[in-house]
Amino acid sequence: MSDREDAMEGADDTVADDALLVLTAMLLTPARFPSVLGDDYVAACGALALEPYEEGYGLVLGQDGEGARWTVVVEDASQVAVAIAAWDCGMEHDLSPDERSMVCALPGWPMDLAVSAPGVPDPHDPETDGEDPAPLTPPDAGAWGPAQRRLGADEIAAQWPVWREQLDEARFSRPGAEGEPESSVEGQPESGPSTSPRHPGVRRALAEATAYTEAPPPPGRIRSSYASADARTLRVDGPGWSMVARTDDIALFLLDEEPGTVIPVGRGAALPGLLAALDGLAVHPA
Repeated sequence: MSDREDAMEGADDTVADDALLVLTAMLLTPARFPSVLGDDYVAACGALALEPYEEGYGLVLGQDGEGARWTVVVEDASQVAVAIAAWDCGMEHDLSPDERSMVCALPGWPMDLAVSAPGVPDPHDPETDGEDPAPLTPPDAGAWGPAQRRLGADEIAAQWPVWREQLDEARFSRPGAEGEPESSVEGQPESGPSTSPRHPGVRRALAEATAYTEAPPPPGRIRSSYASADARTLRVDGPGWSMVARTDDIALFLLDEEPGTVIPVGRGAALPGLLAALDGLAVHPA
């Protein structure tokens, strides 16, 4: 057994000896996983030193009796999915994973939580003896990088109507039939990379997204969720970029090289076909 496995086993014993006060839970499956952990399901599992099994996992975030943060990984993803669905509907649901389902307990949380358990000290990382895994930590909200970029794309996907209504379609151009940008529509400023697919980063992202249709990427790199009866919302990631799109509308890009900037790309001749092809490759929630 490796030193890391020894340390994780010790952490498991710590949580098993002290009931976990559950605060929230997340799914870690090919169709749904915390984007903060990676561009795809395999990368997200790797960030937690887990095998990327097709069935996936549940992540249960809570505090022990001392207030320490813990992320407990469980095999029973369906139990976690039921709890999340109940909470999303505003219903109470007790999530108490069976110890036999527990894979490991990791110190810390991968994301910030706005809630804490009552009757225990404020959330803090557990004390370690130097052999335990380094605590999971949320990304720095004041910085910009891959994790922040992916979280930003998640927020846009969740709030698509709000973001969409802020855009003026006269201010961005449309990709041509071969994926190259056409001449900008009237009113498009010649400068301003944040509003044109002439931006080299957007061109690169479009080319890499198109390449996915020829050589499918790892599971979870392309995800699709319900938007309306006739449309899906796509979340696509690649090295240095994230895309959010509606199959009946436009696409929005975020780039590592453009901190906090959302770059729209209109439908044009090529985008509808690309989005349809990506949706065909996407992992759809069960």
